[in-house]
Amino acid sequence: MNVTTNAVFLALFALVTVLGLYASRWRRADLTGLHEWGLAGRRLGTVMSWFLLGGDLYTAYTFVAVPALVFAAGALGFFAIPYTVMTFPLGYVVLPRLWREAREHGHVTVADFVEHRFGSRTLALAIALTGILATMPYIALQLVGIQVTLGALGFPTHGWAGELPLLVAFGVLAAYTWSSGLRAPAMIAVVKDLLIYVTIIGALVLIPAKLGGFAHIFAALPPPKLLLKAPDAASLNGYSTYATLALGSAFALLLYPHSMTATLSASSDRVIRRNMALLPAYSLMLAFVALFGVMALAAGVGSMPEYAAQFKQYGPNFAVFALFQHFFPPWFAGLAFAAIGIGALVPAAIMSIAAANLFTRNVWRPIVARDASPAHETRMAKRVSLFVKFGALGFVLLVPAQFAIQLQLLGGVWIAQTLPAIVLGLFVPAVRARSLLAGWAAGLASGTWMVAQSGFKSAAFSLHVLGVAVPAYAALIALALNLAVVLAWSMLSVPFRAGEGQRDLSL
Repeated sequence: MNVTTNAVFLALFALVTVLGLYASRWRRADLTGLHEWGLAGRRLGTVMSWFLLGGDLYTAYTFVAVPALVFAAGALGFFAIPYTVMTFPLGYVVLPRLWREAREHGHVTVADFVEHRFGSRTLALAIALTGILATMPYIALQLVGIQVTLGALGFPTHGWAGELPLLVAFGVLAAYTWSSGLRAPAMIAVVKDLLIYVTIIGALVLIPAKLGGFAHIFAALPPPKLLLKAPDAASLNGYSTYATLALGSAFALLLYPHSMTATLSASSDRVIRRNMALLPAYSLMLAFVALFGVMALAAGVGSMPEYAAQFKQYGPNFAVFALFQHFFPPWFAGLAFAAIGIGALVPAAIMSIAAANLFTRNVWRPIVARDASPAHETRMAKRVSLFVKFGALGFVLLVPAQFAIQLQLLGGVWIAQTLPAIVLGLFVPAVRARSLLAGWAAGLASGTWMVAQSGFKSAAFSLHVLGVAVPAYAALIALALNLAVVLAWSMLSVPFRAGEGQRDLSL
């Protein structure tokens, strides 16, 4: 445990705690209304919305997992770069229109939009429960990121002594989320993103200089990790996996409840369009983050005896921490670890708020308390946000970290199945709720089954086409089945028009 590293980390953690608690006074409003507590009053401008969406989409697990995947699997880990590039053009088309619908009708969640658009509480309930289900392992993984950070700082990670720092961190998170709602992560996201940019720039200057430059770094990589595994006569191997992971993840990313919550908090649809144009700056940052895995491989941190115990406990997830500890001075390592730790708190706060909004508006209110007042609705959302945080905390403390991480593979598979209801609902007037429900059920069941075939160790599933194995991301296969069922159900269920000899093929 290095005193300087821990002092810098704790000082920055204290700073964001103060900001989070102060956020309730920022742009004062009546926080007893869910649109104020859960959406910051829909008043975030371009700058704050940019930081919030960036802090929302680029989490601590991304900062840890992307270099970890590159460290373990090589070139395949770079699929995260093209998928974020593809995400923002999709968001530019879909999200402004969704924002206008939500603003016009007072929707707080995307399931509100679905219920209003299709007049189906059942479909809205399915969308809400899918969002909550996909969010829970995502929150748990933020805790895993904090656990690895605390381990790198020298704190014990076993027993009550190891669990206490994690409990304190999420107790603080719960306090400022309860008091300030979405305003807290919005303010903290500014600090978090600035710290991450400083960390990345410092690493890109310092580490390559000590390793002899990028040419030497790439020359030191094992040949199998430099390129994707080439196709052969029997299988498309890494090519199809890489392409489908990128495309499927692009469809899934903006559908997560925390992404939708950050979007609906914007002050106008113009703010969303500007941010879809500006957010690729984070894709550039993510490319640099992926390079940390290459640097860790070139530096050989996995074979350094001083990190043997941490690699045994955390596996490749410790690669970026070992890299920073080995090359950074103690004060800068503290700043980098604070960036990662705070980078877990911001998305965890938004995710818990998003899940609470979904449960309160689309599960609890229509089933239990249809006449709940806005204040009562907000109190329930606060309680649910606490339950979600500490439920995820209990999950991490009781379930080994490697299993928690594998469950994240299901997140994209599940949330991708909400795409037809949202996107077709926005752009296809004739689409019907029953066909969407049938497609959602088929996609959710098939996607879960495909990932289960690997024991939840891989999100890829091999299709066999003309004798050739085509490994593909299960989310994309399930989504294709989902859309096929929507189309087939619609064609079979629409009756013949009276007096006509043909079927009405509207969806």
